[in-house]
Amino acid sequence: MVEPQGFQFAIDRGGTFTDVFARYPAGKVRVMKLLSEDPANYRDAPTEGIRRLLQEESGIPVPRNQPLDTSRIDWIRMGTTVATNALLERKGERMALVITKGFKDLLHIGNQTRPKIFDLEIVMPEVLYEEVIEVDERVVLQQDGCQLPKQAGLETVVGSTGERVEVWRAVNMEQLEGQLLGVLSRGIQSLA
Repeated sequence: MVEPQGFQFAIDRGGTFTDVFARYPAGKVRVMKLLSEDPANYRDAPTEGIRRLLQEESGIPVPRNQPLDTSRIDWIRMGTTVATNALLERKGERMALVITKGFKDLLHIGNQTRPKIFDLEIVMPEVLYEEVIEVDERVVLQQDGCQLPKQAGLETVVGSTGERVEVWRAVNMEQLEGQLLGVLSRGIQSLA
């Protein structure tokens, strides 16, 4: 195994405890367990675990509640059972779904994968969102061999993955803002 150049952290933040696995640059492995919530001692358990382990290994004081120097960190991988449990138990923030017009039922319909494909009494879980905002927009990925009719004069943008996208129908920002403010006025502050 190649020894890491910097610190490597894998963290699981649970409802009660946060587990921090660290591999130090020399290859030494250390595991630490912290309370996920301990406001008298720290604001954030994952950050506190990283802070303590950096300080322990380097011997250099790392002040609490200050930004960490990340120059010595190769990577941080983090998962959380808190979000998974919230989904399974249907607890958490009220939420609205923002989706392209015409697709509002997409998550409810799904892909029809189920254990008994011909069962006439299909039990489906409830959706996690309360409201749907359909946005009248359309973007199409630019691809060689695309069979869709070409449209002249379209704006082309580059996505975060480097792919080029044609804007066939731009978002009406004023209309969307009104829809979002309506959802907010009904007490929904989270979007999917």
